Amino acid sequence: MIVITGGNGLIGSAIAQRLLSEGVSLSCLKRESSDMRLTDPSVQQIEWKTGDILDVSSLNECFRNASVVIHTAAKVSFDPKEKRELFQVNVEGTKNVVNACLANGVKKLIHISSVAALGRQKGISLIDETNKWEESPFNSSYARSKYLAELEIYRGIEEGLPASIVNPSLVLGRGDWEKSSSKLFQYVWKENMFYSNGQCNYVDIRDVVEIVFKLLNETFLAQRFIASGGVITYKDLFEKIALRLQKKAPSIKVNPFLVNAIATLEEMKSWLFNTHPLVTRESVKSTSEKFTFSNQKSIYDLGIKYHPLDKTIDYCCEYYLRTYSTNK
Repeated sequence: MIVITGGNGLIGSAIAQRLLSEGVSLSCLKRESSDMRLTDPSVQQIEWKTGDILDVSSLNECFRNASVVIHTAAKVSFDPKEKRELFQVNVEGTKNVVNACLANGVKKLIHISSVAALGRQKGISLIDETNKWEESPFNSSYARSKYLAELEIYRGIEEGLPASIVNPSLVLGRGDWEKSSSKLFQYVWKENMFYSNGQCNYVDIRDVVEIVFKLLNETFLAQRFIASGGVITYKDLFEKIALRLQKKAPSIKVNPFLVNAIATLEEMKSWLFNTHPLVTRESVKSTSEKFTFSNQKSIYDLGIKYHPLDKTIDYCCEYYLRTYSTNK
């Protein structure tokens, strides 16, 4: 039995659908209040278990008969008000998952991390799996939380848990465009005018799923793999998305000083009115970066053939047009 934490999320639901198509016996962990909109009709073939990665007893119950656990549940946020919850979910939650795997004799754990956990340092432009974490102003609170979560995975490995790590870059897939990386498509749909002078490393959700599937069937324990299809400027990415959504692309480049000023004001307004800021200083930092993440290990060791970006955007935009054009 394979158990997926966060099986209703962007990555978890995509992994679940792939495993179901392969006839794999599958169980997924979800919270009582989980949003199930990303799950397709095949959800009926999944044994859904109500629990929480912050609830040790529910994890032990869910992992009791598990041979493999795929840990995708996590929180992504750059909102300073959510910093405590960010570390609680990503670090404490991963610690609980590792302990439950050890307690229940799980034979393999696959942890979905992030390229953010690899850290960023000034003067280094190409980052691979050997990169060593160093404290740096380039690292966000989200990055620190994912790095500390990985330390829990390595602690589990030291205690005898067979585990491997996948580090995706910005995941482009079919999701809820109110959340996570899918917000990029909504941003273009609403014909926002501004873009930052940065670049993003991206990966097709289907390529992340393929890496996980390979790790299920091959022995690459105590290793991690970057999942990244390439790098593109935000300006060029927005233009590609806009073309397919038949929208006007953002055309005004905002200088870093102005973006930071806006982010500071947004954070202040967020604290005063208890709302979510549209942009924060940490999110600005993440969109202005110019780092490239190497995918060579996944290509050579796992044989991954990454989807061309145009095919990925076609795949995503077809879904967003179909799903949202009638009511947005």
